[in-house]
Amino acid sequence: MKNIKLTIEYDGKDFNGWQKQPNKLNIQGEIERAIKEITGEEVELIASRKNGCRSA
Repeated sequence: MKNIKLTIEYDGKDFNGWQKQPNKLNIQGEIERAIKEITGEEVELIASRKNGCRSA
């Protein structure tokens, strides 16, 4: 198993949060799906975050 650090930024308005949820569009699930499509390997993302959101 290889560990790879990803730094990502996204607009989450069309998603139901970061964490995988059954039958809901989410960031974690979409990134894992894309990695599997590219590499053919199943992966599990482990995330930490710095929330840069500011209210207007």
